[in-house]
Amino acid sequence: MPNDERDRAVRVRLGTDGPMLMEGPVEITLPDGSVVRSDRFAVAVCLCGRSARYPWCDTSHRRRPPRPRRGSDAT
Repeated sequence: MPNDERDRAVRVRLGTDGPMLMEGPVEITLPDGSVVRSDRFAVAVCLCGRSARYPWCDTSHRRRPPRPRRGSDAT
């Protein structure tokens, strides 16, 4: 058993064409170096890049067709 919170593994769930779901709270460092934090017990992180609330998911992935995956034969 973990001795403290730092020893506990973070649980992350990846779905098909959806957000990355993880147990919170979380801190995310964005590409520009800024840090955002969510204190929620469960957090949905945008993987599609369409969210108006990026890096948090706003379910934009549901309203648009999925993007082609890397390595696919789609042109």
